Amino acid sequence: MDSSKEPEPTGEFKCQLCGLTAPYTYYGQKPPNTHSIVILEDSYVMKDPFTPDKEKFLILGSLCSLCRRAVCVGAECSLFYTKRFCLPCVNENLQAFPLEIQEDMDKRKPQSKCLTRKKKDSRT
Repeated sequence: MDSSKEPEPTGEFKCQLCGLTAPYTYYGQKPPNTHSIVILEDSYVMKDPFTPDKEKFLILGSLCSLCRRAVCVGAECSLFYTKRFCLPCVNENLQAFPLEIQEDMDKRKPQSKCLTRKKKDSRT
């Protein structure tokens, strides 16, 4: 019997903002086959499909610490500042975040508008 069998997916992670879906093999802070790694938040994790190394993994996402919706770690969907926050919650509570985060969010706004405009233009 082969003891190096791939872990079976536990379920499917789906970002409630962008719709990203991927099978995850673990949810928590200490992924299997990792010796000294502890993630700072409960996360949806999958084995890294790009390497045979069992200790390598990808963090797909987590739950927003305010609204509890599942969000991916993509910069368009969430940010981590002591905890995971979805961008809608960050924007709703922007004044509660440090100035550095507020400035970072201001920088993100023009980019997202450009992306939206490009998507609309590509349809016509």
